[in-house]
Amino acid sequence: MKNFVIAIDGPAGAGKSTVAKIVAEKLGFLYVDTGAMYRALTLKAMKKNIDFRNKEKLIKMVENTDMKLYQDTKYRVILDGEDVSEEIRKEEVSKNTHYIASILEIREILWKMQRNFRETCKIVMEGRDIGSKVFPDAQLKIYLDASVEERAKRRYLQLKEKGEAADIEEIKKEVIERDKKDKNRKIAPLVKLPDAIYLDTTNLTIEEVVEKIINLYHQKLNSSG
Repeated sequence: MKNFVIAIDGPAGAGKSTVAKIVAEKLGFLYVDTGAMYRALTLKAMKKNIDFRNKEKLIKMVENTDMKLYQDTKYRVILDGEDVSEEIRKEEVSKNTHYIASILEIREILWKMQRNFRETCKIVMEGRDIGSKVFPDAQLKIYLDASVEERAKRRYLQLKEKGEAADIEEIKKEVIERDKKDKNRKIAPLVKLPDAIYLDTTNLTIEEVVEKIINLYHQKLNSSG
């Protein structure tokens, strides 16, 4: 049997990263934030002033990129030897990530990297296309969701905590726009798969969501004998 994979998909702000990180920690699994990988490549393109419309140049850049993910006191993304864990979370990076995510050749490079983690570890992986493209055979698929209002509120609080300027109405518009892009892109759109378990986190605490996923994991283990 292949190493166990918990695939967590869902829109921006549904709580995927926070929940996946805690679930992985509690179960002793490796946590993989695929969004961070796309963000890191977006940041590199921005630093190199590569035009996001120049597909060939972006693909070449990705082919010549070294990226490592690991966890110590916090989750770290090392891009070409540099820790970019904080930098990739900036708003200007978030707004440009969809350019990188919409190029099939880049996604294929990252899918291969993501699948390789399973060779040595049990994984909790989160993103937009984990159950549909990266691990269609994942033993447990979760679709995390929350209302637009709740997701905008969470993003607003995150930005305020970092001391960044934030407008809740503007963030709400951005959340709606991001959903539209994620669900309607031609390559690996965000979808709720028939075999994914839907969890609405709008009125749940992080602890409650984590507990539900861990219970689902144990149910899967028990049912498979």
